[in-house]
Amino acid sequence: MQFKSLTNIETSFKQMRLFLIIFIGLTFCLSSYVVYMSFNFAKKSREKIYVLDNGKSLMLAISQDMKQNRPVEARDHVKRFHELFFTLAPDQKAIDYNINQALNLCDESAQDEYANLKEAGYFTGLIAGNVSQEIKIDSVLTNFNEYPYTAKCYATQTIIRATSETQRSLISQCQLRDVTRSDNNPHGFLMERWRVLENRDLKVIPR
Repeated sequence: MQFKSLTNIETSFKQMRLFLIIFIGLTFCLSSYVVYMSFNFAKKSREKIYVLDNGKSLMLAISQDMKQNRPVEARDHVKRFHELFFTLAPDQKAIDYNINQALNLCDESAQDEYANLKEAGYFTGLIAGNVSQEIKIDSVLTNFNEYPYTAKCYATQTIIRATSETQRSLISQCQLRDVTRSDNNPHGFLMERWRVLENRDLKVIPR
């Protein structure tokens, strides 16, 4: 009778130990799941950015991996430079403003091109002849397989005179280097070794 009681006690002890192990295992799994979900929730929360719309209401914006967005930023950087450098009005202050903004996005190769045009009297001619110049970016092709990156811009210039409009084809290329972002350079790129490959007349339209 005593032996049977000892056996029952031992069996009960084994059962309790088994239940305890199962309980600890389940607790560990539950705790791991809670920790995982907490980190996952925190990660998703960091991807949500709330921006203030005109100081009135909050708008939800979704952040993206910087590397995924860099080619888009590169194309916009090159596009912005060309729009600033080649959009010119017959006004010295407007010309100076656009050129200075463009020079923040490129190295001395843009400064050299500006100096050559200035020396040739190009900007003086625009002002004297009351000529405006506009540019339309057709496409910007980038290559991110090697660093520094490369970019090629295809655009159409329109030179507006009192009696005619001249459309010109513009093709340029450059290298792109990562730099610190700033108010003057929000994309964090610097164009290097920029040069114009083609700039020829396409057609002249009488006005």
